[in-house]
Amino acid sequence: MLNILYSFALALVVALFGTPLFVRFLTNRSYGQFIRQDGPTAHYTKRGTPTMGGVVIILAAVAAYFVTDLILARAPRPSALLVLFLFVGMGTVGFIDDFTKISRQRSLGLRPIWKIVGQGAVGVTFALLAINFPNRVGWTPASFRISFLRDTPIDLAFAGRTLGIILFVLWANFLITAWTNAVNLTDGLDGLATGAGAMVFAAYIIVALWGIANLCGEAGSAAHCYVMRDPLDVAMVASAVTGACLGFLWWNVHPAAIFMGDTGALALGGAFAGLSIVTRTEFLAAIIGGLFVVVAASDIIQIGWFKLSGGKRVFKMAPLHHHFELSGWGEVTIVIRFWLIAVLFVAVGLGLFYAEWVVAR
Repeated sequence: MLNILYSFALALVVALFGTPLFVRFLTNRSYGQFIRQDGPTAHYTKRGTPTMGGVVIILAAVAAYFVTDLILARAPRPSALLVLFLFVGMGTVGFIDDFTKISRQRSLGLRPIWKIVGQGAVGVTFALLAINFPNRVGWTPASFRISFLRDTPIDLAFAGRTLGIILFVLWANFLITAWTNAVNLTDGLDGLATGAGAMVFAAYIIVALWGIANLCGEAGSAAHCYVMRDPLDVAMVASAVTGACLGFLWWNVHPAAIFMGDTGALALGGAFAGLSIVTRTEFLAAIIGGLFVVVAASDIIQIGWFKLSGGKRVFKMAPLHHHFELSGWGEVTIVIRFWLIAVLFVAVGLGLFYAEWVVAR
């Protein structure tokens, strides 16, 4: 338990006190946010606000995990290293995108093709590594089985390991792409994605802790236990990211002193996808992170209906939070209400996770 507390506290402190230093660094170099011209006019006042704050979240979480291991004289475990790889790798793609916007002084960053290539390279590497590194009983960080509350009977390797690897790489990259884009779309108001992110990562601390308390024996077949490789380290990573989000949120709430940018949004989305894979809760993640799903769905609906109807719109503007802005809601009101929705989704997700365990017993 000390591992988890240390990871959380260290990440919180680094992000809380490191963010204003990073704000000063960015301000001195005029690394500010560019605002969409077709967005709500209230956002024009945010032009020039320092961005790329996701750098602080990444550094705080990664440092907290490794320093905790150093303090407690223990070696990092594969599951944690893989999630952190996805976290940092996606954050790096986002950083390049953010830096491109700043250096070229425009609201568009990397070309879509290069963004896809970068995300794909990181995602494929993660997927290929995640089905390796078995522990002494043969459990790997990821599984060929599709998971909901735990692994289901749906096996991607139904026709052999080679096909299983191909299908798993495609499946993992679908999840990674979906979550990085969903978090990125949610990051449109001060503190919205950061606060919601802290909630969903806190939920994964509980999921991993429950996995520790109910870890399967060597047979791994009891209905009431969980097959997770390195659940303690997974909890440490989730705790570190939660602490980093909360420390950063102090400076990111309205009026934001800094934005996390694509650097933070892609990193958080990648970490969330990674945690869902290594904890065997891939579909449960869609409930725990339900706010992100709703926001992403609103954008898909808007674009789809616009094309099908020949120019008509479902919402005044997508993603959904901008619709409420144009409907006259205040930014703080929207953020707090969306946070409440995020809490409800997290509660339902954890409730299902626990209820299934009770029934299985």
